[in-house]
Amino acid sequence: MPVVHQTLVELLESSFGAHAHATANRCMGADCSFESLEAKSRHLAAYLQGLGLQYPDRVAVMMPNLPQHPIAIAGVIRAGLVLVEMSPLLSSRELSHQLKDCGARAVIVLENFGRCLAEALPGTQVQIIIRSAVGDELGAKGRLVTAVVRHIKRQVPRANYGDTRLVGYRSAMAIGTHLGYGRPKRSPDDLALLQYTGGTTGSSKAAMLSHSNIVANLEQASELLAPALQDPPKQGSQFVMVCALPLFHIFALTVCFFMSARLGFKGLLIPNPRDFKGFTSTLQKEPIHLFPGVSTLFNALMSQPNWKKVQFPDLRVALGGGMAVSQSVAERWQACTGKPLLEGYGLSETSPVVSATPLDAPGYLGHVGRPLRDTEIRILDDRHEPLPKGSIGEIAVRGPQVMKGYWGKPDESREFFTSDGFFRTGDLGQILEDGCLKIVDRKKEMILVSGYNVYPSEVEQQVQLHPSIQECAVVGHPDPNSGEAVWLYAVKRKEVSKADLFEHCRARLAGYKCPKKIIFLESLPKSSVGKILKRELGGH
Repeated sequence: MPVVHQTLVELLESSFGAHAHATANRCMGADCSFESLEAKSRHLAAYLQGLGLQYPDRVAVMMPNLPQHPIAIAGVIRAGLVLVEMSPLLSSRELSHQLKDCGARAVIVLENFGRCLAEALPGTQVQIIIRSAVGDELGAKGRLVTAVVRHIKRQVPRANYGDTRLVGYRSAMAIGTHLGYGRPKRSPDDLALLQYTGGTTGSSKAAMLSHSNIVANLEQASELLAPALQDPPKQGSQFVMVCALPLFHIFALTVCFFMSARLGFKGLLIPNPRDFKGFTSTLQKEPIHLFPGVSTLFNALMSQPNWKKVQFPDLRVALGGGMAVSQSVAERWQACTGKPLLEGYGLSETSPVVSATPLDAPGYLGHVGRPLRDTEIRILDDRHEPLPKGSIGEIAVRGPQVMKGYWGKPDESREFFTSDGFFRTGDLGQILEDGCLKIVDRKKEMILVSGYNVYPSEVEQQVQLHPSIQECAVVGHPDPNSGEAVWLYAVKRKEVSKADLFEHCRARLAGYKCPKKIIFLESLPKSSVGKILKRELGGH
């Protein structure tokens, strides 16, 4: 295994050198080697340093999975600054809140999202914007791609950035080539990343992740994968990892970029995973060895007309994270690919991986495995006291990957930690007799029906076993008789009546757990990562 490093700066620079001639990523047919990634990220780092930015200045990055995104990540880290990954799909109101909250002084943004950024700028500390075009790192065809996006598809709206300094990505890189790069002296406990939480049930907060937090989780996750990597790939000299999850999400950032660089994987960058026709076409062209994703992504892919054309003879690991893996999705995936869909558990606050099912799992297990090395898990009651095995309570985690706290919220940070340093996740779970962790639900999403606890995930799992249901979400709504009632929102795979679905639930669930109301929708609202946004369904 590669040498353990103290900081991300050391890890990236060492990895880029070790894998210099290998392909770091492929996007829309364009390849970027680790050698090129090293040079370009060094030039960007030099440019940022030349602006006078110093630790702990924050630099926000707003990009989809294009080749300039890994360059931006590595450039900010190598400049010794604090990276702030922001979803380019945020509304201007949400973006304004995050920019003000983190105090970012610079933003690296794809021009397609420039108007939203411009609207969010008033009241922020942003002094310079580095604006990139889609084709900036796509080689010879890059200018053509950019022209199509700008003038034919008209996906680049006009934006007024006011007095904020604006520089083109290519210009910044060109300037950086003539500036001296100074390798920063970062310590393991220095802040490396502000990662905003998903905010699927409320407003987002920025988890403060240090260099040591992320490096520790990389080592833990790499050990987990090691058995699958012992034999070299049959085709070519590199393992290939699908990078469909957006890099601004902590799961993708850690696994699809930092760990991929550390181990020398080739990452398949998917700029728009919702373009399922293009996505499945890409999957047909490459030997796929590792495929991290979320349950809704796997579910959507397997529902595409051309899915049957995709084969995975080289697949070593498929891992679902970011949200619970549905049993029906896991079983369909294994039937299609012959490989189990493993499940991991983690949070933005834990860099993110806490536990994962073993690589030799025969199929869907209904739990998320044992904690990673050096990671402790407790189940707590409402007084934050430990509960015995088998009891349902709040999951608490202690380990080297756990964040330092929430940015700018010292009082709130303290509330989330026990006196002996366990982070209270807000998730409900139980430790099974064999030591594995079973996720029950989000604590805030639990529904109280006439004094009885109803866990939405349990209801959702049973509903999704119905062959006519594509996906669903369960939320609690106020009810004058029972306090709260179970409401089911479902997307059909094929025709089914509400009466049939009610009967399906009654046959599998206690009466108080059965939906009182069923609403069929064309689609469920989702975050940019694919998490179902229950707050938009009226859920608490």
